Amino acid sequence: MFETGLLKNKRILVTGGGSGLGAAMGRRFLTLGAELVICGRKRDRLEETATEMRAQTGGKVTISACDIRDGAAVDAMMDAIWREAPLDILVNNAAATFIAQSEHLSFRAADAILAPTLHGAMYCTLAAGKRWIDGRHKGVVLSILSTSTITGRAFTVPSAMAKSAVLAMTKSLAVEWGPKGIRTVAIAPGPFPTPGASGQLRLQGRDDSLMRNPLGRTGDHSELADLASFLISDRAAYINGEMVVIDGGAHLRSSGAEDLLQWSDAQWAEQRAARSKS
Repeated sequence: MFETGLLKNKRILVTGGGSGLGAAMGRRFLTLGAELVICGRKRDRLEETATEMRAQTGGKVTISACDIRDGAAVDAMMDAIWREAPLDILVNNAAATFIAQSEHLSFRAADAILAPTLHGAMYCTLAAGKRWIDGRHKGVVLSILSTSTITGRAFTVPSAMAKSAVLAMTKSLAVEWGPKGIRTVAIAPGPFPTPGASGQLRLQGRDDSLMRNPLGRTGDHSELADLASFLISDRAAYINGEMVVIDGGAHLRSSGAEDLLQWSDAQWAEQRAARSKS
């Protein structure tokens, strides 16, 4: 399935592609022959990641410093990308989350999660879709979601809401845009530790995900990257509107938040203090 050239001549934009799972997927796409565009807010990080990717794979990588929370900025980014050549694939990977007692969430804190996770994914999808349809160009949208779309998840309510909304977008556009040659698919990863997400979702030494997971481990970034590569490839051309879970079966046992019901006020205060420093 993963023969050399699986993604040859595919031009792919990965949002939040400068680090973590976005960078892992981007590297795999390059090894399979794709041309890559990575976007994020921090130009320095994007430049560093792009340089590493080029050295590791010899592939073509360009960057776009863009705040996807701003629809006008997304439109300008897409215009710049299309001036060189149309995209073939969009990967909605950028997102934000942290654990918090919902009654303590400010409107501003909730918006900080909804803006990139929901609005950013929607802005990028609509901007790419419009251009694909206008140009009669086939396309694929892959959105990275979470198993909270199935179970809900206490203490990360804005994230669960945003991811569920993007899943609704995925299913809806599969019907609306499928006849126009555009597929929409999604992945719901379980625990795939990254420095950024791990710091926001757990205090150091308090992650019980290994005990909750039927396979007794967390996921390897390469496993997610391989799944993403398959779903965006022509080998998956008959998969549309679906979300694939890759979590070792963890969501069948727990939403991943039940342990937080036992936290003391002191533990929550410690979490808020850690978040304020990050």
